[in-house]
Amino acid sequence: MTTAILKSNYEIALAGPVGSLDGYFQAVGSIPVLSKEDEQALAHRLREDEDLDAARDLVMAHLRFVIHIAKGYTGYGLPLNDLIQEGNVGLMKAVKRFDPEYDVRLVSFAVHWIRAEIHEFVLKNWRIVKVATTKAQRKLFFNLRKSKPTLAWLTDAETKAVAKDLGVKTKEVTEMEKRLHSRDAFFDPAPAADDDRNFAPAAYLPSADADPAQLVEASDWKDNTTARMHAAMNILDDRSRRILEERWLTDTKMTLHELAAEYGVSAERIRQIEANAIKKLQNAMAV
Repeated sequence: MTTAILKSNYEIALAGPVGSLDGYFQAVGSIPVLSKEDEQALAHRLREDEDLDAARDLVMAHLRFVIHIAKGYTGYGLPLNDLIQEGNVGLMKAVKRFDPEYDVRLVSFAVHWIRAEIHEFVLKNWRIVKVATTKAQRKLFFNLRKSKPTLAWLTDAETKAVAKDLGVKTKEVTEMEKRLHSRDAFFDPAPAADDDRNFAPAAYLPSADADPAQLVEASDWKDNTTARMHAAMNILDDRSRRILEERWLTDTKMTLHELAAEYGVSAERIRQIEANAIKKLQNAMAV
């Protein structure tokens, strides 16, 4: 089954959201939900006979599920109809690859394909930092494009004239002009960029745990605590110290029974020695 054939048969799924979203939601909501038996029958017809009518029925019955997933990505500022359209592409890919022999519902299989297509769309549209971010800035951006007689920088007089014509401050015109003359910046480096000196804006974002004062404080606390613990260990007798070391300070920790067998006492006695040693350490380090 070729992609071209699939596309022609799923045309309604792709073209749906371009009109009224409310109308699309209503139309999709009126499509009956398939039972597991009907879904399996359609999937077998598609897989065994390449029945494209069965493929279309499977897609149409799951469009409501794409809408549900797409709504979860509206916080990225992208049009919901575009998110739905990308999700529909993922649904079609899932239907094409769905194997009814595994006895799972199509929706469980399709969710990964739908999310993958939406993720790709979101990443592609958010990789480049936009020239204008707010509605007012976008309006100024397009108006300034029309107002500039040439591609050269505006003179002071021209800046004031444009600001007066557009009803904005001269500072806003200058700021937008800088944006017009700048190139789009990649927020993160391209995958092929392996130059050690090729840093993108993402490399300059502050890390949540990179405060020098906090790092120094944490390092001093760790060093001080370690030194106090070693000093406290020296007040323990050899057996107590070794039990603590074998139980807590080595990669291959010994069990209570292993230590009990070595010292010829019960496991309960080793536990008591361990508890007393820990209490001594706590008292010594609290001073």
